[in-house]
Amino acid sequence: PVPGPGAVLIGDRLYSGVLITLENCLLPEHTLRFTPSMSSGLDPDTETELRVTGCELIQAAGILLRLPQVAMATGQVLFQRFFYTKSFVKHSMEHVSMACVHLASKIEEAPRRIRDVINVFHRLRHLREKKKPVPLILDQEYVNLKNQIIKAERRVLKELGFCVHVKHPHKIIVMYLQVLECERNQHLVQTSWNYMNDSLRTDVFVRFQPESIACACIYLAARTLEIPLPNRPHWFLLFGATEEEIQEICLKILQLYTRKKVDLSDLESKIEKKKLAIEEAKAQAKGLVPEGVPSLDNTSGFSPIPKNESPKEVKGNKPSPLPVQAMKNAKRKTEGAKRTSSNSPVNGVQKGRESRSRSGSRDQSYSRSPSRSASPKHR
Repeated sequence: PVPGPGAVLIGDRLYSGVLITLENCLLPEHTLRFTPSMSSGLDPDTETELRVTGCELIQAAGILLRLPQVAMATGQVLFQRFFYTKSFVKHSMEHVSMACVHLASKIEEAPRRIRDVINVFHRLRHLREKKKPVPLILDQEYVNLKNQIIKAERRVLKELGFCVHVKHPHKIIVMYLQVLECERNQHLVQTSWNYMNDSLRTDVFVRFQPESIACACIYLAARTLEIPLPNRPHWFLLFGATEEEIQEICLKILQLYTRKKVDLSDLESKIEKKKLAIEEAKAQAKGLVPEGVPSLDNTSGFSPIPKNESPKEVKGNKPSPLPVQAMKNAKRKTEGAKRTSSNSPVNGVQKGRESRSRSGSRDQSYSRSPSRSASPKHR
């Protein structure tokens, strides 16, 4: 194949170049329409709630960690990007949130220790469950959690291809308001800034350019405060944004204020149900006999594992069929031998009479046993 632009010649071989731009972070429509979480059986509403809840956790943790707003914004954008490549069912939302906070603090040059991040999320969980906050114990469970966060951070870097740069519209908003000669209206500037921070909870940063998001935040703030802006032609056309993009971004932001507050424990229970369903499906698939292979029932008379049950359930609930079947076969052989021997005379005497005579002699021998044991010479 012909290498693309930016190819590098190393020795006698030509390697294709790596192009990292902000346009690579914008996802195509087919990826946005069918996410990995949907392929795992998660409905779109639950996925949206998980995205919003994860971003809210990152924002709250950043405030407690005293991170700058740009670091919290970077963590939320990384969180949104990651879960368009991986499923909420297969990856813990809380662990990825911790990893994004830790990674974003290093990207924006305000690093925090993993221990501090874990402590903050531990406190947030207690506050969310309305429990009394208790210190986190440094035991083996803490060590395992720390290792999981480190692995989650590496997984985020791998899935994003180490392209973790985020262009934030904060400065763009101020610059556009200066062009519109509205920078002195502090109320308009603050409202636009607030809409921009709220938009981080949605997925607009993987759909649109930062310039379009800045224009949508200014447009929404001006409509809310009833401040007129140039409309012949529209002012946002000067900055490369279209009316369709502005309307879609504004709709995404306004939907945040109409959503009901959800309980994270309910979302986690839904995730656990999906995980159990996937694990059961995998176990049943492993227990089935492939097509074209003869089953064990036709060859040996029994099956070591029933097809309609999981191998784990067979081990835990039912005894092994091997000794049971062996006892059945032995019982059948003994019964067959008794039937054949009962019909054939032995030494001219029927078996019934012989058995009765033997039983009588046994009774007599039992009665004479003490005298025999007393005189071994006579015996």
